[in-house]
Amino acid sequence: MRIAYLISEYPKVSHSFIRREIAALERQGVEVLRFAIRGPSDGSPDSADAEELDRTRYVLGEGLSKTMTHVLRALVRRPGAFVVATRSALSLSRRAERSLVHHIAYFVEACIVGNWMDRSKVSHLHAHFGSNPASVAMLAAQLTGRTFSFTAHGTVETDAAQFIGIPEKVRRAAHVVAVSEYGRSQLCRWVTPDHWHKMSVVHCGLDEGYRDAPAQGFNAVRRFVCVGRLSPEKGQFVLIDALGELRRQGVDAELVLAGDGELRPEIERHCAARGVTDLVRITGWISGARVRQEIEASRALVLSSFAEGLPVVLMEAMACSRPVIATHVAGVPELVRHGQDGWLVAPGNAIELAAAMRRCLDADVQQLQAMGAAARWRALDRHDVDRSAQQLRQIFEPLSGAKP
Repeated sequence: MRIAYLISEYPKVSHSFIRREIAALERQGVEVLRFAIRGPSDGSPDSADAEELDRTRYVLGEGLSKTMTHVLRALVRRPGAFVVATRSALSLSRRAERSLVHHIAYFVEACIVGNWMDRSKVSHLHAHFGSNPASVAMLAAQLTGRTFSFTAHGTVETDAAQFIGIPEKVRRAAHVVAVSEYGRSQLCRWVTPDHWHKMSVVHCGLDEGYRDAPAQGFNAVRRFVCVGRLSPEKGQFVLIDALGELRRQGVDAELVLAGDGELRPEIERHCAARGVTDLVRITGWISGARVRQEIEASRALVLSSFAEGLPVVLMEAMACSRPVIATHVAGVPELVRHGQDGWLVAPGNAIELAAAMRRCLDADVQQLQAMGAAARWRALDRHDVDRSAQQLRQIFEPLSGAKP
């Protein structure tokens, strides 16, 4: 079976779970071609990501002349399908958060991807994320007469479902994958029940490296780590407020913000305003290996998110035998059991978050080791990448060569 994956930006440090998923599918005997709109913007410091660069075809690397040739070829090959896909692109642009120009670009990108599918004899196209990758995949499927599916991850699809055309994409898709039960329920909101049967929950998986025991066992340091983009939905301002509250109570603890993003200058100013600059270290973009080192060098992982899907870093930290402190949002409670694997707190509540962090700091070694062991077992049990790949193969097999 030969299929293609379409991602907007690949490879990417924060999308390493896609690389793991593709590798696991290939171990299942599925041939996976990598298509991406553009290359990485974060440097992709992982060596495994660097290897993926040579395996991936980039839409924006085709150049103007080749791009126009792709469009003309799509028109000549299937003029009827070309007209239908054009209408779909125009339909998606209505009420969309992005302009008509963007949707014309998606259509052009779909012509390129569709021609790649024809040349490579790809039977099915799967996109990650329900935003522009799913738009391009849907249009490419219309242009080629093949099937498409996509994985919905969370905030991208729930924050602006109508404005990125989620209802139409779900209706037209041969299958839709959600990474949590919560995510699936949110997709069900936008379509009639006769489409619900083609929605499945497939967890993001951990690779073999996490099955090995952590390189560093329980760490009694008074250090927390938060991994993720420095962006509004991640709620790092609340975490800084909580750290300030702990200092006000006479409790000092270090905080590592592993990541980077558009809010870094504001977060640095917020640290200064709360008097905790000396307690906070921002790493910038780092490799997956460095992320794991930071997790293992911490007492616990903390996520103060306002909105999420089901963060991969949660399962990674739990697999490293670290308890987690996270907000009670979206799919997080499906993985983290309050009081067993860590602590769940209300989003946006710095006082409650500070209290949970203090409970973690006050907990004795035996309690934290027990929580870490429970967290590790749960993460490995629920997020085995090969089991998830087997589920995906069972989804893709009947779609290969099926009518769209």
